[in-house]
Amino acid sequence: MGKIVWKPGTMVYPLPAVLVSCGTMEAPNLITIAWTGTLCTNPTIVYISVRPERLSYDLIKKTGNFAINLTTTDMVRATDYCGVKSGRDVDKFKETGLTPIQGQCLDIPIIKESPLALECELMEIKPLGSHDLFIAKVIGVTVEDSFLDESGKFRLDQAGLIAYSHGAYYELGEKLGTFGYSIMKKKTRIRKQKKSGGRRV
Repeated sequence: MGKIVWKPGTMVYPLPAVLVSCGTMEAPNLITIAWTGTLCTNPTIVYISVRPERLSYDLIKKTGNFAINLTTTDMVRATDYCGVKSGRDVDKFKETGLTPIQGQCLDIPIIKESPLALECELMEIKPLGSHDLFIAKVIGVTVEDSFLDESGKFRLDQAGLIAYSHGAYYELGEKLGTFGYSIMKKKTRIRKQKKSGGRRV
């Protein structure tokens, strides 16, 4: 086995496959976006990359708002459809059977069937080339309360989220660890040693 070099390309996979809702409640639109993510936690700033020729580009630029809706296995066909069809030709909500509802924090449509929607206020559009970078501040997060457990924790792991990788959609699978688990045992061992006066336990 060896390494070979390819030409530069967008090969950072897997990616979230989200549905971005935009426009108004009277004329809502959807676009599938895989190039999205977090830029900053405080303040909470996210981004999406959009081709200038897409209808959603002008809708977001006009209203200054959009929502990032996470997608699930039940939404995978709709997610693909909204990435290959244009809102200039079809009503994507009608064709996919998804339901637009009023955002809780901004005057934008969000998707009823999505377990989580980030309602975003546009801060800046940065031209890059084939895509422009839309940088936005998260104003509020709307969640489906059926995924809250008894302690009030949001169990997004039970939502059946999907991801996009090299031209295909995948369901997120088995949990392999939690943040910080790789050093957790070491810290626990050190604490036990301190309690025992430095003796091995």
